[in-house]
Amino acid sequence: MSEEKNLGSILVVGGGISGLTTAIEAAEVGYDVYLVEKNPYLGGRVAQLNKYFPKLCPPACGLEINFQRIRKNPKVKYLTMAEVESISGQPGDYDVTVKVKARKVNENCTACNACIEACPVDRLNDFNFGMDSTKAVYLPHQMAFPMRYVIDEKACKGSSCAKCVEACKYDAIDLEMEADTVNFKVGSVVWATGWQPYEASQIDTLGYGKVPNVVTNMMMERLAAGNGPTGGQIQRPSDGKVPETIAFVQCAGSRDENHLAYCSYVCCMASLKQATYILEQNPEAKVYIYYIDLRTPGRYEKFLKTIEANENVVMIKGKVANITADPESGDPVVVAEDILGGGLVRQKVDMVVLATGMQPSTAEKKAPLDFKYDEHGLILEDPQAVGVYATGCAKNPVDVTSGVKDATGAALKAIQTMVRR
Repeated sequence: MSEEKNLGSILVVGGGISGLTTAIEAAEVGYDVYLVEKNPYLGGRVAQLNKYFPKLCPPACGLEINFQRIRKNPKVKYLTMAEVESISGQPGDYDVTVKVKARKVNENCTACNACIEACPVDRLNDFNFGMDSTKAVYLPHQMAFPMRYVIDEKACKGSSCAKCVEACKYDAIDLEMEADTVNFKVGSVVWATGWQPYEASQIDTLGYGKVPNVVTNMMMERLAAGNGPTGGQIQRPSDGKVPETIAFVQCAGSRDENHLAYCSYVCCMASLKQATYILEQNPEAKVYIYYIDLRTPGRYEKFLKTIEANENVVMIKGKVANITADPESGDPVVVAEDILGGGLVRQKVDMVVLATGMQPSTAEKKAPLDFKYDEHGLILEDPQAVGVYATGCAKNPVDVTSGVKDATGAALKAIQTMVRR
């Protein structure tokens, strides 16, 4: 057990774009920061995107700038594969216990790839939502930070195999590595644990997991990404066919009392963006977008008008009733009401993309703090709170730009706690 004491430091829980921003902003004005992330890499959901607003650029450039800021700033100490077990105390004086899982790969790793070439065991790649596989020892993704391999203990055969140990000339593989517990003191806490895609299989009528080639919007991001399972070529999962007709189903589980009663804010823009992915690769493709309402705030209204003007995009205002498999081809068949045209419409397509909503990670696991939550697990902001704060999608569904702004404010609040000590 290791112990570190620094009463003038800040704990940031969650290494996505909100957590990164909070940590960096606080560190660059002179405060020590502990950044705790449960995944083996920093970057969160943004790292899984192909492009993001407002510039529609790959996230690697923006994330890499933040990673460089962390590399150059000794005031940021980050712990990956780590989760907070307990927090006790009072504003200005909190005791924190963090459990760090065994990575099985130490800091000698140079990401040379020799261990992967030697490993005989495959696992589904969760970064790509199971659409491809990696070896049991793997790099989370090409731009991972830290740039270090990790071993999946559930897949690895351990010392009975150990081929990776033999292959590594840097002595970076340590199959005997065990979990560690780290204790430290901080003055304030910012909870930035982000969001999970809503589980599409819970929406019985939309065919996910039952009808071939029905995918989620985050799966589409990975299909379009150059470091994704298909090298950026959008193909349907069942047979690798390039889709000629694609349906986007908005509010898949959102604005639904049986699932997520709230609007997830970013889904409309995400589907419009993904329509450009399709049309850039195949200008002759036909895109159908089924929506209840379209939320394109502010300057994004122009983006909507551009998509609507494309003759290969069909906008259908109406709720999708169900998605089934065509009995002959197995292709998805979308049945929906058409409010403006009248009646039901039935459309067979090559592929369906469900715009599943953003569910806060706190819906499944609450913070070990005295936060109040709404019925969906979103943290309710308390203007009178001192010492502990939430930011980003832990509070509300937000886009990257809004998340960064909110995280900067959270950093300021955390710093104010220290000043008041």
